[in-house]
Amino acid sequence: MTSHRRFRDVRRIGPVQVASYLTRGRNRHLAACTAPRCDFSAEYDSRAAAELAARTHRCQP
Repeated sequence: MTSHRRFRDVRRIGPVQVASYLTRGRNRHLAACTAPRCDFSAEYDSRAAAELAARTHRCQP
């Protein structure tokens, strides 16, 4: 089954994009790095945690 998420409140913090979405009746938050060859992405229960991850993320060389 393909999951189509509708992201809202998308914000860029450095190379990381933070977005919120609704899944199974719960708000979830995603932080994903857009830098080339960086595979960082993670889901969080709170927007604050996703934004903290975005502010502290450092791409690995």
